[in-house]
Amino acid sequence: MDEFLKECAQSGDAAYSAFRSLLERLGDPNTRKEARIFLSDLQKRFEAKEASEKCLQTYYFRIENIYLEQYEGFMLRKKLTMMVIPSIFIPEDWSFTFYEGINRHPDSIFKDRTVAELGCGNGWISIAIAEKWSPLKVYGLDINPRAIKVSWINLYLNALDDNGEPIYDSEKKTLLDRVEFHESDLLSYCKDHKIELERIVGCIPQILNPNPDAMSKMITENASEEFLYSLSNYCALQGFVEDQFGLGLIARAVEEGIDVIKPMGIMIFNMGGRPGQAVCKRLFERRGLRVTKLWQTKVLQAADTDISALVEIEKNSPHRFEFFMGLVGNQPICARTAWAYGKAGGRISHALSVYSCQLRQPNQVKKIFEFLRNGFHDISNSLDLSFEDDSVADEKIPFLAYLAGVLKENSFFPYEPPAGSERLRNLIARFMKTYHHIPFTADNVVVFPSRTVAIENVLRLFSPRLAIVDEHLTRNLPRQWLTSSKNAETWKNSEEAITVIEAPCQSDLMVELIKKLKPQVVVTGIADFESVTSSAFEYLLDSTREIGSRLFIDISDHFELSSLPCSSGVLKYLVGTPLPSHAAIVCGLLKNQVYSDLELAFVISEEETVFKVLSKTVELLQGNTALISQYYYGCLFHELLAFQLADRHPAAERGAPKAKAIEMIGFSSSAISVLDHAELSITEADNSSLIHMDVDQSFLPIPKPVKAAIFESFSRQNIVDSETDVTSGISQFVGSSYGFPIDGSTEFLYADRPLALFNKLVLCCIQDGGTMCFPAGSNGNYVSAAKFLKADIVTIPTNSEVGFKLTEKTLAKVFETVNKPWIYISGPTINPTGLLYSNEEMKDMLSVCAKFGASVIIDTSFSGVEYNNENCSGWELKATLAALTSSAKPSFCVSLLGGLFLKMLTGGLNFGFLLLNQHYLVDAFHSFSGLSKPHSTIKYTVKKLLDLREQKGGSLLNSVGGQEKVLETRYKRLKETLQNCGWEVLEAHAGVSVVAKPSAYLGRAIKITENSATWEAKLDDSNIREAMLRSTGLCINSASWTGIPGYCRFTIALEDAAFERALNCIVKFQKVVAS
Repeated sequence: MDEFLKECAQSGDAAYSAFRSLLERLGDPNTRKEARIFLSDLQKRFEAKEASEKCLQTYYFRIENIYLEQYEGFMLRKKLTMMVIPSIFIPEDWSFTFYEGINRHPDSIFKDRTVAELGCGNGWISIAIAEKWSPLKVYGLDINPRAIKVSWINLYLNALDDNGEPIYDSEKKTLLDRVEFHESDLLSYCKDHKIELERIVGCIPQILNPNPDAMSKMITENASEEFLYSLSNYCALQGFVEDQFGLGLIARAVEEGIDVIKPMGIMIFNMGGRPGQAVCKRLFERRGLRVTKLWQTKVLQAADTDISALVEIEKNSPHRFEFFMGLVGNQPICARTAWAYGKAGGRISHALSVYSCQLRQPNQVKKIFEFLRNGFHDISNSLDLSFEDDSVADEKIPFLAYLAGVLKENSFFPYEPPAGSERLRNLIARFMKTYHHIPFTADNVVVFPSRTVAIENVLRLFSPRLAIVDEHLTRNLPRQWLTSSKNAETWKNSEEAITVIEAPCQSDLMVELIKKLKPQVVVTGIADFESVTSSAFEYLLDSTREIGSRLFIDISDHFELSSLPCSSGVLKYLVGTPLPSHAAIVCGLLKNQVYSDLELAFVISEEETVFKVLSKTVELLQGNTALISQYYYGCLFHELLAFQLADRHPAAERGAPKAKAIEMIGFSSSAISVLDHAELSITEADNSSLIHMDVDQSFLPIPKPVKAAIFESFSRQNIVDSETDVTSGISQFVGSSYGFPIDGSTEFLYADRPLALFNKLVLCCIQDGGTMCFPAGSNGNYVSAAKFLKADIVTIPTNSEVGFKLTEKTLAKVFETVNKPWIYISGPTINPTGLLYSNEEMKDMLSVCAKFGASVIIDTSFSGVEYNNENCSGWELKATLAALTSSAKPSFCVSLLGGLFLKMLTGGLNFGFLLLNQHYLVDAFHSFSGLSKPHSTIKYTVKKLLDLREQKGGSLLNSVGGQEKVLETRYKRLKETLQNCGWEVLEAHAGVSVVAKPSAYLGRAIKITENSATWEAKLDDSNIREAMLRSTGLCINSASWTGIPGYCRFTIALEDAAFERALNCIVKFQKVVAS
């Protein structure tokens, strides 16, 4: 023993080395007993308190007893024997308070559980937990390698008696069976070994003045004692917002705990109250944990702790830390006061609390943090899962988990049909079937951006001479519809604009108006006092049937997204009777608990033709409904259906509907003509097998900054208006990209998609008495939308010599024959040809427009991805327009339409903007209300992306640059494949579209046999699309869409595998035609 002590006396490192050798003997069963007896003799030699203190100073170790008093374990042991060395924490008030807090839990909390203690130090709490509660296993973890060695020595000290014999508990186990110690940075050991924990406890220090360099040294057990001791404080910044309060390490521990803890597990942490109790609780609550304070006391602030860093934080922020004067003071004082009091010789204290916490929705919260760990840690500081109202938590947390899953598992947003995603429509139908026992299917449901949009689209589709609309539903309809002064006789014979009459929401008054005025369309809700029974609904059904009127019943006010929804009279009626062919249901969803302005609507009809035509109308006038809104409400419906047993109640027998109405109003003939000839997306077949080269959507991988911005927009709470104000960002964007002039009179307008804004401009053109001019080779959907809205349209011819680009000569020639010309120009990138307009070309065209006083719509929404623009410099519209001001006619104006989905490669996330500089055009635009505006979360995302765009060389621009190269490669490969298969390809420089002429196929006969049916045709402009689809499953646009005789359109922003399949389809088509 003397030799052992002599070695220890040399230094702390020497003492540690001696005990490490002793630990090796304790680990060997053959020498364990002898080594344990040696420890007993060593303890007895320094048993007196004075001797023990001298031992620490002289020999750099101390063996002492920790008395548990009334907290004895199953063996009624009242004390534990523990060794300490200078390079690890010596048990003090912090750890004793922590153990007291743990003891406030019932005895069953640790019994037979798997437990981990973070920052175990010399291991006394891990051993005490095992001693008192008999857990299945306790893992004591510490980053300090010497602490782990000392903990193992202490484990042997308490698992064996003074004679080296094992101490068994009532289950015939020793502490060696129940406890292990491992070197670990927080929970890394458990993560690496895939250990699932049921309890996590941690007495983790706060770092009041974090040192970023503190962890830069290599951590080894041979490091200096000073370094290893400071290591116990984890002096490094942890990368969390809580770092500023010294809580970053605890924040990281909590997030690692969420990863490894079982769903019903409990975490218990010691928290110094210096940052304030609210800050401490919020650390847990914003991560989705329910918090209970187990115990609180006060401890004196260590005299050597410098709190000047906290004084600086208070100086630069409104936050105030909490200290107390002495141990008896109850009134908190701030850090500045505490610092001054301490400097004057006073003793300051702070609260010390023990918190117990559990995940409120474990599986969902785990999914959220799994996503954040997968490369999105930077946005974890924005996450806020603290809710005062459980109903809000029950709605938001599952959605965030779902969104995290979508963003993690999908590299791009998938194509969804314009009628709404198949998932959402199925969920709506299932909700109706499960909760209201109405056997609707997904093919009865069409999704719209809002109720207002649904009603306006319906009225445009039927174009009734007279419509009666519930007065509560008219406020966002076009002003012109509500101000007509026609008389009743005129209504009966008019073929002009729609006239809407407002009516009260009361069935007897509504029916009286229906009988007198005989409208062709009726849109109404059911008054609250009439909604309980189906009488009012049946009355309206009969009245409209008798006169051949279409009836659209709004059930929004009586439709509940709840597990206990009240059933309205309308829904009760539909349980036993199908919807008549002349009736449909409209429902707006705006009653979610979290986002008061996140809207979505659906229309239900059991008439197949109505479903198909409404689906096409959505695509033509809106593009589609915002995907994120569909995800959100889909998640709400899913949560209400997830726990239900399918088909538990057999469907009720439904009677036959009453006879159809006589001479019921049909769809507008002009609308049907447009819908029949417009090449809209293909939805007839099983979409999962189709390859869509016919839609303006990017299926390239969504850049990580875009995913991060999307998730952050929903995870945040209390977003202020300035964080969703995109105007300054859009102003910078269009200024730097196109040099568009902006001043105080410029009006900024936003919508879910550029198409919706374009359609409002078309209505302004119609109201102005103008003629909408499209160059041949414009986006087919935009041309069809203008036709659907009944605009006067002129096509400006283009020719192949200039790549079907618009020239000033052809423009001037057409304008000479047109009254009040409005001109649509896609640029700088021309959709669909993929060519570019240079600044000079644009200047020449605008000069012609100014001369004739044309209203110009420049559509930049397909621009932003240029992979071959060597001969085309950027635009400078401000200088061009300034030079034209003096010579232009007064009616000359230029509006800029745009979007961000290509510039930012946001995939299915769409955002449209429109800049107007003419007051009369602004007034005309606002007269057509009902625009579906982007939700605040989308605007938050867009602002975030615009800010990132300004960071030159940032990750977003790097991603865009990388994908430009991908598109260039795609274009070259597609061009090569098409040319090898007999297509003439027009040279492209930008965008995601390529046009090509099937020269080798035109006039050739083709015969396709599928499902025992044969399709034969002679290939031409009108049928090549169908032939390609039938033979290969590849969707393209034909010449009727591009407006260029003979030329088809292919989009190239496909997912990698889909693009390869598309190339194979082109080759396959050649073989099919050749055969």
